[in-house]
Amino acid sequence: MRPLSFVLTSALVALAAALPSRHTNLVVHEKRAREPVDWVLSRKLEPDAVLPMRFGLAQSNLHRVEEMLFAVSHPSSASYGKHYSPQDIVDTFAPSDDTIAAVTEWLTESGIAKERLRLSASKGWIQVNATAAEVEELIAAEYHVYTHPSGAQQISCHSYSVPEHVREHIDLIQPTVHFSHRVRQPDRLEKRSLGQFGKLEAKIHGGPKTNGKKVTITPSLEHCDEMITLDCLRALYSINWTPAATDKNTFGILELTPQAFLQSDLDMFFANFSPSQVGTSPILVSIDGGVAQTTDQGFNFNGESDLDLEYAFGLTNPQPILLLQAGDLVEGASFNNWLDAVDGSFCTFEGGDDPTQDGIYPDPLPGGFDQPESCGIIAPPFVVSASYGEDEGDVTQAYAARQCFEYGKLGLLGTTVLYSSGDNGVAGNGGECLGPDGQPSPRGTRFSPDFPVTCPFVTAVGATQINPGSTVNDPEGACEQVIFSGGGFSDFFALPEYQATAVTNFLTNHPPPFTSAQFNNSGVVRGFPDISANGANYVVAVAGEFVLVFGTSCSAPVVGSMITLINDARLTAGKSPVGFINPALYSDTFADSFHDITTGGNQGCGTPGFTATEGWDPVTGLGTPNFTTLLTHFLALP
Repeated sequence: MRPLSFVLTSALVALAAALPSRHTNLVVHEKRAREPVDWVLSRKLEPDAVLPMRFGLAQSNLHRVEEMLFAVSHPSSASYGKHYSPQDIVDTFAPSDDTIAAVTEWLTESGIAKERLRLSASKGWIQVNATAAEVEELIAAEYHVYTHPSGAQQISCHSYSVPEHVREHIDLIQPTVHFSHRVRQPDRLEKRSLGQFGKLEAKIHGGPKTNGKKVTITPSLEHCDEMITLDCLRALYSINWTPAATDKNTFGILELTPQAFLQSDLDMFFANFSPSQVGTSPILVSIDGGVAQTTDQGFNFNGESDLDLEYAFGLTNPQPILLLQAGDLVEGASFNNWLDAVDGSFCTFEGGDDPTQDGIYPDPLPGGFDQPESCGIIAPPFVVSASYGEDEGDVTQAYAARQCFEYGKLGLLGTTVLYSSGDNGVAGNGGECLGPDGQPSPRGTRFSPDFPVTCPFVTAVGATQINPGSTVNDPEGACEQVIFSGGGFSDFFALPEYQATAVTNFLTNHPPPFTSAQFNNSGVVRGFPDISANGANYVVAVAGEFVLVFGTSCSAPVVGSMITLINDARLTAGKSPVGFINPALYSDTFADSFHDITTGGNQGCGTPGFTATEGWDPVTGLGTPNFTTLLTHFLALP
């Protein structure tokens, strides 16, 4: 795993004398993921500019994460449900003394005085402030300043190197190749992405789509192909459980500021579909200054949060819901910010956040959150649903791996993490596809997978629809109204053991009509999504009116609600929460727990995309859940 670092600055202060040349036996450690779009290389960074360097130390035992997860998550395991404690996690994955010594020796032998080095409290990072001249000599890099038409500036290098004998001890070094693609443009906001309101939203897409139709409510199961309501979902997936262990159970919904709910919208929805819940509000967990703002209102500001909370509350009534509201209005937030909040060791042990990807706190900008970052402020909820994502190719493999292993650790602690799979079929955010060189191209035909759904330690949720003219008793199809269910194959992550048979069967029995020029067809990489739920025609109260909403943003909180109900049943029976569910979902024991989806596709990149078919497929995964059967199987486990 390759963690990323903290703050990126360029104060003009001269430091110690330049280092002697240490380029012997250097090997390239990391290259920039993609060339920045709309950024112009302005100049070479001044040699006396100060960089807060962070050397991320390789952790121990990461090769055991899948094995350890399998032991506590597979239904045939004698250790099923015996999750680890937070201290177990820290003790298992701490960097070795040999790693700390090797990196320290390299730095001091390269001319950096030992008293300049600082080791983080949990030994995950070695930190030193150094001039650009020192750093360029040390890691054979060349830093430049890039300028955006907006006037924003960013520093970055294209690649960097380390001595061959040190490479195994370093996950990554920051600041280096990780380029910020985010520019604050408050007046732009798109429906699928949160737009560019804050620092972090341009490439992190979240939020459902609407077809713009206003709705006059006529709740009836006969009209579920036109309007999805709570009763439609209960009928579709046999959801019939009233929570009894709400004092023990926890369910978290992630929202990234400025996306926020309106209480008046929740009450409008509840009054029509769940009257006993009028006045119900989520428990706000403010992460790094996160606020449920009400200044900016409308579909683009309230659609996601209103959707998530209205359906999660309605399906799990009377379960309290934790609103994981991440980021202030100035800086914004990303996935690592909420991971920091639920696991304090992630802030220090893994070295904190990457300023080109994550909100960095305290935020010095006017109106920003000026307190320390939110580290370990709550225990990880048993279920977390997130309807946000970014293109896998927009992050480096080091950043992706760092974050992915953290999801694995949450699974070891007993948390189920669900991410929506995206709404652009086989294409990336905004329908963006890739050229032959792997770079975004208007004429690109290579598929662009999403992240974090490609991480094998999260559960990726795709979208289905009740086909026009059909009923809740008829088979659903892949969603092909307004959005197309995100799905495909990772370019980063290896095929996990739990999914191997399903993916192999798909590629063997239903080979897609595409070549390796369009997707990673090697058969040895992670496929997504894992499962699906309806994602079309949801009736949602947004900004004072009912609208129809579409997207995998609908699907993820629905599946999260079902897992929360299953956890309630297990907790009531004196058992543990289910934690990481993928090994169970793909097992033979659970084979009868899904409605197989065999029609529809996820077009994109000028192609029909993949096609839903018998068994697992990269459109709808294993299919949609049969809650009653899932509950029976999970309750039967120890």
